[in-house]
Amino acid sequence: MAESKTKTSFESFREWVVDHKLRAVGCLWVSGIAGSIAYNWSQPGMKTSVKIIHASSSTSPPTTCLFTSRAYVDRFGEFENKS
Repeated sequence: MAESKTKTSFESFREWVVDHKLRAVGCLWVSGIAGSIAYNWSQPGMKTSVKIIHASSSTSPPTTCLFTSRAYVDRFGEFENKS
């Protein structure tokens, strides 16, 4: 039987992420900060400056994870392409 060369949606998504690493990290960061600001804005009784500080501090760990995953893709993507 002939093997099918069609890509799954996950493979297509992974290929896009590899081609557009910085854009993918930026989009995830923006969505994280937007969600965090939306959550903090719903909390009554806080000053606006406190809401912004909480939103930015709660997105620091995910940002670190995103850049770590980008480095992982850069590092191990090279090995996958060589095989």
